[in-house]
Amino acid sequence: MLLSRLSGRKVCERVKTKGILWKGKHMQARIMHGLPRNFPVTTPPSILVGILTSTRLHKSAVKRNRMRRRCKEALRVTLKNQIPNTKFQGSSQLLLLPRSSSLSAPYGEILADAVSLISFLSPRG
Repeated sequence: MLLSRLSGRKVCERVKTKGILWKGKHMQARIMHGLPRNFPVTTPPSILVGILTSTRLHKSAVKRNRMRRRCKEALRVTLKNQIPNTKFQGSSQLLLLPRSSSLSAPYGEILADAVSLISFLSPRG
């Protein structure tokens, strides 16, 4: 399973408005299944991730970037460990929205949020 970057203002805005909301302890995610409209049909199954942090979370750009990096790394590690055990049918678009608690939270709690997010993404049954 590939972990790619979700980019483009229109694509991110569409996921933000029409995506399914998932809430965790230290992050939220908006999820849309399938690829964006501008991707070719032959693209292999992948998870496209965009991370959105505003100045409302923290005024310091350094700390906002740290929130982004911690959440993305937890998701990457979880995907690397979970993929052999989980069957993903198709692609998904994720827009991660870290909460301000992700800055001071232990990494294990952020990792637990990422595990529950991936289990939410995987097909049931």
